[in-house]
Amino acid sequence: MTLTFLGTGTSGGVPSVGCGCKVCHSADPHDRRLRSSALLETEHTRILIDCGPDFRQQIMPFDFKPLDGVLLTHIHYDHVAGIDDIRPFCVFGAVNIYADQTTVDGLKVTMPYCFASHLYPGVPLLALHAIQPHQSFVIGDVTVMPVRVMHGSMPILGYRFGPLAYITDMKTIDEAEMAYLKGVEVLVVNALRFEKVHHSHQLVDDALAFAQRIGARQTYLIHCTHDIGFHDEANSRLPKNVKFAYDGQVISL
Repeated sequence: MTLTFLGTGTSGGVPSVGCGCKVCHSADPHDRRLRSSALLETEHTRILIDCGPDFRQQIMPFDFKPLDGVLLTHIHYDHVAGIDDIRPFCVFGAVNIYADQTTVDGLKVTMPYCFASHLYPGVPLLALHAIQPHQSFVIGDVTVMPVRVMHGSMPILGYRFGPLAYITDMKTIDEAEMAYLKGVEVLVVNALRFEKVHHSHQLVDDALAFAQRIGARQTYLIHCTHDIGFHDEANSRLPKNVKFAYDGQVISL
C-alpha cells in the first residue's frame, strides 16, 4: 500500500496570494503546497482522500484509471471544491463518494446539478454514501475505519487504514476515539504552523503531542501554511521520526 501526498497545504495553499514573504517566493518545490489531499493505492485499489480545488492539477501526472472511492473529511471548500473535476473518471462508471451525513447533505446543496431528478447531460456521475464513525467498510481490498475528530466545534472525519491513519483539520479529539487509533504505526496529521494559536487547527506542538499519544513510529505533518518556514529548516526543528510532508511525496506501508 502506498500513500501519495497530492497536496500538503492549508486552505489558501502556498504560495499565498499577494504574499511577499521568502517562503512564498522560494524556488524549492518542497515549499510549494497545494491544498491537502492524498491518493491511497494498492495493487488493485485506488482511493482519493479529499478532493479540493487543485484536484485536476494534482491528478494529471498519474495514469488514467478508475477511482474506486473518494473519502471526504468534511464539507469545507478546500476539501471538496474539485469534485466536478472527477467527471473524466465517470467513463469507468459512477464514482463512489464516502462522507458523513453533514458532508453528503452539503454536496447536494453546493452541487445540486449532480443530484437532480433529471441530470444535465455530461455532469459527473456520483454515488453518495453516508458513513458513520467507528463503522468500518471496504473499498476494493482496503478496509476503512472512520474516526471522529473536532475541527474547532465542527465534527469531521479522519480515516484509518490498518497501520496508517490520515487526519486533517483537527483541533481536538475525544479520548474515546483513541481506542480506534491504537496500534497506528504511520500517522498523517495536520499542523498549521509553529506559533499563533488557531481556533480550529492544531499547531506543530499540538501535533507532536498527539503523535506521542498515538505512539506512531513515523508521523507526517500536513495542512501547513507558509508560516512553517522553509521546508528543510522547518524539518530540522522536529524529532527524527516526524517530518513535514511535501507535495508528491510517496510513502509505502
